[in-house]
Amino acid sequence: MHTDGTVSITVNGQHKRVRAGLTIAGLAEELGLVPAKLAVERNLEVVPRSTLDSVLVEDGDELEIVHFVGGGDHSGPRADDSWTVAGKTFRSRLIVGTGKYKDFEQNAAAVAASGAEIVTVAVRRVNVSDPNAPMLTDYIDPKKITYLPNTAGCFDAESAIRTLRLAREAGGWDLVKLEVLGEARTLYPDMVETLRATEILANEGFKPMVYCVDDPIAAKRLEDAGAVAIMPLGAPIGSGLGIQNRVTIRLIVEGAKVPVLVDAGVGSASDAAVAMELGCDGVLMNTAIAEAKDPILMAAAMKSAVEAGRMGYLAGRMGKRMYADPSSPLAGLI
Repeated sequence: MHTDGTVSITVNGQHKRVRAGLTIAGLAEELGLVPAKLAVERNLEVVPRSTLDSVLVEDGDELEIVHFVGGGDHSGPRADDSWTVAGKTFRSRLIVGTGKYKDFEQNAAAVAASGAEIVTVAVRRVNVSDPNAPMLTDYIDPKKITYLPNTAGCFDAESAIRTLRLAREAGGWDLVKLEVLGEARTLYPDMVETLRATEILANEGFKPMVYCVDDPIAAKRLEDAGAVAIMPLGAPIGSGLGIQNRVTIRLIVEGAKVPVLVDAGVGSASDAAVAMELGCDGVLMNTAIAEAKDPILMAAAMKSAVEAGRMGYLAGRMGKRMYADPSSPLAGLI
């Protein structure tokens, strides 16, 4: 002990002089710390927390005082995260198709599990030989779920326009999904015919959500022609290959003033999450759910993936680095 009634100690590598007779708990309080939140090592031996207010600091003591520091971040609750297309607002960002299921009952169960508020429907001839045959509307109520008539199977603008005119007459729908295919092997869109059909339909009061190539220039032209949503393919229809070109999808998202939804190519839940992490407003899929070994479970998985991807996008991805960066700070190591 020094003549002035102090002792010399080392605290976390720093030399200090403190008054003699001070307990470890008292020292902690003088340092502005809460003893109950600390762990203390004295001369290489851990001091039980229950004794911190009775163990005295002695001359020459070497103390290590530690606590827990953040190794992660916390996110607050999400506000309302709905999206709007052509004046209609939806909470679910997953749109599902109604083809390839073993029956209407399975289709309806998958829609329910997905949480989707929009389903795409193909316009096909009525079965005049059996007018009492079950219909999709018997299982998926168009008063509760928004039907989005599409032009699947159309290979020119005229047939697509004709199909949607019939759809509007049948159900009064003006929000429609337009796809004009180029050829049967790839089912890639014919962008010349697609653009022509978009202009005509928009002039007739339709609100077309348009399937297109993953090309930001083509997407902008469709928007200028009257498309209310841009729907670039992630990969060929029904392929399950996932998002093949993240760069162009992201460029479309950045340049569009209307919603952008990935349409076609999703195969797994992670594909759906990637689409949402790129900033897309939603994802449309059919085969990924309908051809899963358990379509109902896959529908639920896709619902969760879309929600997770959206939250990841809103949270903001960390920057990429060439080298490691420790989660816990190196400063303050024992």
